[in-house]
Amino acid sequence: MNRRTILGVIAAAGLCFAPPVQAQDVTLNLHQFLPAQANVPKLILDVWADAIEADSDGRIQINRFPSMQLGGVPPELMDQAIDGVADIIWTVVGYTPGRFPRTEVFELPFFVSDAAAASSAYWQMYERHMRDTEFRDVHVLGTWVHGPGVIHSQDPITAPEDMTGVKARGASRMVNQLLGELGATPVGMPVPAIPEALSKGVVDAVTIPWEVTGGLKVPELVSNHTEFEGNMLYTLTFVLAMNPDSYAALPDDLKAVVDANSGLEFSVNAGRIQQDADAPARAVAVARGNTITTITDPSDLVAKTAPIYTAWIAEMEAKGIDGQALIDEAKALMAAHGN
Repeated sequence: MNRRTILGVIAAAGLCFAPPVQAQDVTLNLHQFLPAQANVPKLILDVWADAIEADSDGRIQINRFPSMQLGGVPPELMDQAIDGVADIIWTVVGYTPGRFPRTEVFELPFFVSDAAAASSAYWQMYERHMRDTEFRDVHVLGTWVHGPGVIHSQDPITAPEDMTGVKARGASRMVNQLLGELGATPVGMPVPAIPEALSKGVVDAVTIPWEVTGGLKVPELVSNHTEFEGNMLYTLTFVLAMNPDSYAALPDDLKAVVDANSGLEFSVNAGRIQQDADAPARAVAVARGNTITTITDPSDLVAKTAPIYTAWIAEMEAKGIDGQALIDEAKALMAAHGN
């Protein structure tokens, strides 16, 4: 065998033992409005992101940016996902009033009884009615709602008439309508603005679920809390959404990792986790000696808020949407959850 042949064999052997091409690595930025220690980032978003990093063998890295660290204000988060300012965002859908009309069915007063059941219905109705309509510009990863909305106030709220003239913070168009029907003066603002608004007297009361109160120090800022038996006073809809180009750029095996950690099961679990986080936060208010009023028969309130249903169905009809059909479908899906 001559020298040239020997060199050719060695070269061929070298090709056989060449190191494999480096697997594609992806870095994604996740942006949201709550501080990192709050329940949703700590118990839901971080757990989700950690699972994706682990399941991708580290090929996906998700950088987490809490408290609007990438800039902007909470109502801009959805557009940040659409425009690619952030790869992934988590936000309150109602921060952009009227833009996602079908989601509002879950924000109707005294409509939802369980966050997991409502989150299941929300995802299924997203797939049927919202994927190609209001959410067509983003890749949705999860849809869920929180536990029972509670009124936290400076003065006791024990009956509907106690809401008259109260300046009350609401988080969405539907919640503000609810507050208005109860005689309060609605003041719309995102969650991060609550502590300052309470401390400066901008509002007399706020509507948030128990689980959010700890991070905002609400039990230290007010001493009265009003909750309701039966269906929830209200709930809000959330969405975890991804820039469609960021998702499309993933290789198929990494898309599969994201898909496996998203969707119906993830959404139901997120709703359950958020509602389960209410009890520890409520215990903090109890330990402080705050007054918690439970309205066991909210029938007067239900009657007062009935016009919201009529108005909402008419608004949906004006948009070419069958609102009553959405109500009926959501009720059926929530009732079927777990059966």
